[in-house]
Amino acid sequence: MTVALVNARVLADDGLRDDLAVLVDGTRITDVVARHDPRAVSASALDLHGRYLLPGFIDCQVNGGGDVLFNDAPSVATIRRIGAAHRRYGTTGFLPTLISDSRETMAAAIAATEDAITQRVPGVLGIHLEGPYLAPQRKGAHDAAKFHSPEAPDVALAASLRGGVTLLTLAPEQVSDAALQDLVARGVIVAAGHTAASYDQLMHAFDRGVRGVTHLFNAMTPLTGREPGAVGAALDHRDSWCGIIADGHHVHPASLRTAIRAKPRGRIFLVTDAMPPVGGLRGEYTLAGQRVLLRDGQCVNEQGALAGSALDMISAVRHAVEQLGLPLEEAARMASTWPAEFLGLGSSHGRIAAGYAADFVVIDEAWTVHETWIAGHREHHGSSRTSA
Repeated sequence: MTVALVNARVLADDGLRDDLAVLVDGTRITDVVARHDPRAVSASALDLHGRYLLPGFIDCQVNGGGDVLFNDAPSVATIRRIGAAHRRYGTTGFLPTLISDSRETMAAAIAATEDAITQRVPGVLGIHLEGPYLAPQRKGAHDAAKFHSPEAPDVALAASLRGGVTLLTLAPEQVSDAALQDLVARGVIVAAGHTAASYDQLMHAFDRGVRGVTHLFNAMTPLTGREPGAVGAALDHRDSWCGIIADGHHVHPASLRTAIRAKPRGRIFLVTDAMPPVGGLRGEYTLAGQRVLLRDGQCVNEQGALAGSALDMISAVRHAVEQLGLPLEEAARMASTWPAEFLGLGSSHGRIAAGYAADFVVIDEAWTVHETWIAGHREHHGSSRTSA
């Protein structure tokens, strides 16, 4: 049965529209038509009460949520719980993210993700392996004892996921050109992060297939007058993609505004780097052997250093509007359309258009998430306001 979503401010390709009906049949959008089109009139109408109907948010970096951390228990149950926690904040597609760990834990995480996709756990698009091929000088909250350069079996393991996307964050200066090109040839999306690379080293890596950078500005060589560093390379390279953590803590808003102006439109997207407190009840957890506390909206270790975030996607969109000065349309695309393009899913996800997945988030002007839809399945939330 075709359902017509009506009386909404729809984010269409040409901007927000209040004169459209979105037709959904099963898991897909069949068409987007004028409200009084005969196909909309004959369908079963669902009134969205003037709220915003946006493409569902896609988060490429989700370490945890609902009081669980993927590294602690890389299982289908953990992935399911993380997804449920983040859905309350508009996330309809995500990559469970494993930070630097042993080969055995990586294998378990990949197997769990593959099982979750097979079982159709809502929203699972693949996996993000953040490490362990990282630079000790830029380790952040990672355990540097787990770091090493990838050998042939590591490349095969990283590329072993079937049925979903694999994103691998590495420090390109720690990886041989041969290994890097092998990863890319096997279909792995490679991003640079936790890197001490110089400008020249990262530009070389982009030429070898590195697609972008993980959490721009954080855990990478900075932009300075005489040495542009990894940040300068990411901003200077027109085709590279940049994920950003727009929580007001990880990066100053002025730096993010500058980055957005520097890059071509669509090359910067929002991520959360979320940890267990998102959608959870506990304000403390352990990460790589460190005790981490939730304080003033930040996840910090006992030395006060940031260790992931307490950010959710609707909060990231709100910060992009309120702190970065972006229109809602662009902030929403940074949470949906552009990450879908980055992941190579731009022909099926991230837009409200005919043939696309029926993945939506319904919000109001107070940033309350009222509903999410994943593959045509509707879930009510009602009171999921921004958390950060």
